[in-house]
Amino acid sequence: MLDYGKHSVLGIGVNAIDYESAVGRIIDAAKNNQAMSVTALAVHGVMTGVLDREHQYRLNQFDLVCPDGQPVRWALNSLHGKRFSAERLSDRVYGPELTLRLCEAAAKQDVPIYLFGATEETLSQFAEKLGERFEGLRIVGKRASAFRQITPEERDELAAEIVASGAQMCFVGLGCPRQEIFAYEMKERLPMPLIAVGAAFAFHAGVLEQAPPWMQNAGLEWLFRLTREPSRLWRRYLYLNPTYLTLLGLQKAGLYRKRTDGGQPPQKDLLFG
Repeated sequence: MLDYGKHSVLGIGVNAIDYESAVGRIIDAAKNNQAMSVTALAVHGVMTGVLDREHQYRLNQFDLVCPDGQPVRWALNSLHGKRFSAERLSDRVYGPELTLRLCEAAAKQDVPIYLFGATEETLSQFAEKLGERFEGLRIVGKRASAFRQITPEERDELAAEIVASGAQMCFVGLGCPRQEIFAYEMKERLPMPLIAVGAAFAFHAGVLEQAPPWMQNAGLEWLFRLTREPSRLWRRYLYLNPTYLTLLGLQKAGLYRKRTDGGQPPQKDLLFG
C-alpha cells in the first residue's frame, strides 16, 4: 500500500497513492458515514484547475485526488519521487478501474451505493452491469443527470433522496469539471464519499469504447479518444497537452511555482446537473 500524501502538479494537490490505499480510505470513510470528496484527474482535469482559479480552489479542497492519467503519475514521480519514502508509483489510479475495485469492496463489505449522472439509458445499463459483475452489491438508488444547472430546491431534494436511500457511497459521472463542482458543493450535505469517476459510467455500460491496454499504459488514451470524437475533443487535447508539458518543464526547473492551497474561493454555487 502506497500513500505519500499530496504533492503539487502545477498547483493542484494530487495524492501519490495506489489503488489499495485509495480503496481502503474511501471504504473506511463510507463505513463511518464520513463526508469525503474524491476525484481522479487526467491531464484535462489538472488543466481545468490551472486555467481557472476558482476551480483550482475547489480541487485543492478535495480529500483525495487520484492520478488518473499516466502523464499525471509520471509528473508525480518526476517532480516529487525523491520525497517518497520507498518505491515510486508504478501505476496510476484510473477512475473506471477504481470504480470497479470500490464496487467489489462494497459488495464484500455490504456498503450500499448510489449512482448519479449520465443519461437514463446509460445509467440503467451501468447499474445492470455492476449488478451482474458483483454479487451482493446493493445499488440502493440512482438518478440521471438533468444536463442543466439545478436549483437550490432541486439540490436539497437530491441530497435528501440520496441520504434516504441508505447509501454510504455515491458515484458521480458528470464529466470534468461538472462532477468535481458537484462533489465540492454537495460534500457538506452528504455524509458519505462522493467519487467523481468521469467516463466510468459510459465505459462500463458499454456505451463508450475504452482505449486498448497498450495505449493506456503508454499514456496515449487521449489519442484514442481524439480519433473517436475529433470534432469535440481536438481543441482540448491539441491545446492542453502541449501546455501541460511546457508548464511541467517550468515546474521541474523551478520556474513555475504554485501552492496547493492556492486559488480563489468560488463566488457562487454552480451545481450543474
